[in-house]
Amino acid sequence: MDGLREIVFDTETTGFHANGDDRITEIGCIEIIDLLPTGKQFHTYCDPLRDVPPKVVEITGLTTEFLRGKPLFTDVADDFLEFVGDSTLIAHNAQFDIGFINAELIRSGRQPLPQSRFKDTLAMAHASFPGSPASLDALCKRFGISLSARDKHGAIVDSELLAAVYLELSGGRAMNLGLDATPEVTENESGFPTARQRPTPMVMMPTDMERDAHRAFVSGLKGDAVWDKIWAKRERGRP
Repeated sequence: MDGLREIVFDTETTGFHANGDDRITEIGCIEIIDLLPTGKQFHTYCDPLRDVPPKVVEITGLTTEFLRGKPLFTDVADDFLEFVGDSTLIAHNAQFDIGFINAELIRSGRQPLPQSRFKDTLAMAHASFPGSPASLDALCKRFGISLSARDKHGAIVDSELLAAVYLELSGGRAMNLGLDATPEVTENESGFPTARQRPTPMVMMPTDMERDAHRAFVSGLKGDAVWDKIWAKRERGRP
């Protein structure tokens, strides 16, 4: 698919210390092209090889028992890197996610991702609304994005919400007011539009009155009109 490809992503972790003993427990990525999700996702849980603190369990719902036996980050690192490719990575408070992703990449013997690859929606929100609350929840409320799909912090759900917020911060739904021939859209649980092709192409059918009026107008033009040639071909039964 042609267009600007970006990856909206989120991580869940055991804590705040990327270079200490905290580890990633979940990664969720959503592919968007020209600010619309394509439906392609990357999602995985990771065994952090340590206990998950009770406070973190309250936030994410991810327990030590649930994560035990899940893939290690090093086992899914190549799949993650293949999915994101060379696309821009969009995160909220991106420095947090950059720190954890790169710390895990380095531990697994891979090269860290450069800072230039990342775009921070928190910084975008501060620039657009100085002094206003800029958490993901606050931005969802500002833009009227439903939080009904979220009872805990989860990487995929938060990525969907962030994708909707990113659309608004990048120009909003005014960018898609239907002034061009775009496909129909549906909305997922977060309220973010997902492109959907029409089952059959939409055909514009002029009425007999409109055709007669058009032909009368063309007949009044000076010189040869292209439409005269088209009508002549149709009357002879040629395409």
